[in-house]
Amino acid sequence: MKSTEKSRELLIYIAVAYGVTCLMGILMWYGSSKNIDLSLFPNAQMFYPAAGVMLAVLCAPKKDPLIPRGFYVFFICVTVMLAVLAVISIFYPYAGISVVNGYFIPIWLVASQLLIIGSSIVGWIILLATKKEKRRAYGLCWNSGASSWFCIFLFLALYLLRTVIALLSSGQGSLLVELVTNPVTWIQTAVLPVNFFFLYTAFLGEEYGWRYYLQPLMQKRFGMRGGVLLLGVVWGLWHLPVDLFYYTQDSQLLMVLSQQVTCITLGIFFAYAYMKTNNIWVPVVLHFMNNNLVPIISNNYTSSVLENQTITWGEFLVGLVMNGLIFGVFLFAKPFRKVVEE
Repeated sequence: MKSTEKSRELLIYIAVAYGVTCLMGILMWYGSSKNIDLSLFPNAQMFYPAAGVMLAVLCAPKKDPLIPRGFYVFFICVTVMLAVLAVISIFYPYAGISVVNGYFIPIWLVASQLLIIGSSIVGWIILLATKKEKRRAYGLCWNSGASSWFCIFLFLALYLLRTVIALLSSGQGSLLVELVTNPVTWIQTAVLPVNFFFLYTAFLGEEYGWRYYLQPLMQKRFGMRGGVLLLGVVWGLWHLPVDLFYYTQDSQLLMVLSQQVTCITLGIFFAYAYMKTNNIWVPVVLHFMNNNLVPIISNNYTSSVLENQTITWGEFLVGLVMNGLIFGVFLFAKPFRKVVEE
């Protein structure tokens, strides 16, 4: 591909992944100032990176016959619909359903959840109907092998290790015992693989943009390690709207810093897993587990588990050390010692 075509492709990607995110961030700021529910925005935002990649490929002057056009068009349409629902939720925030005890369910939130579930089901059908050579050409095949399962189970073990250390070091050993002895913990954990098949589009939305597309570009420009570290930084900055207006209301600076730590260190492990397996579905699964183990570990299964968090400097420093030691050390793993391919 010529450099001008690469530059054009990158500009389209940035315009969607970051440009749309910034525009939606303005709406999030407005909604936050009016105490409007912003739950739709994080879900929609997860789709933008992959949609940017797909739109850039479809807009290329030279059409590749191997492009999985049906899946790409479908994914972009779902992204647009989610973004529209998010915008509508700002201007018509009180459309919803009142249920038991006056609890209010925003109709737009219900619609977005159903759209994600429906798109995941239809997406599987489209992918299975797409010729294997097309899926392989654009990184959508599951590359079978022991390394893929090894990375998934390794991440799960490290995640649980980090959780145990965090709970014990903060004097919450009783919560750890409660989690282990509570049948709900094991039931929720057991259904995670099933939930993945109904929710994967959101996580593919991020990882197809970060690991499949942007990581190789960053590594070619800044080196195997430098590219991944910088990718972690830009991934963290991409979260700014949700950091400032959704995840917290009183710890903005610490949330932004914590997001950087999380994205850089997890980004290292996700990059390691992707390079080791050449399988984008592995980071997709890891990202899914990282997000969906939170309600299980916190024993909070409400939709607001990630909303309005409060972070202290002590928690930030503990997270910095633990994530650095547990996930950051993979920066020295064998896949990072390879020579960058030109």
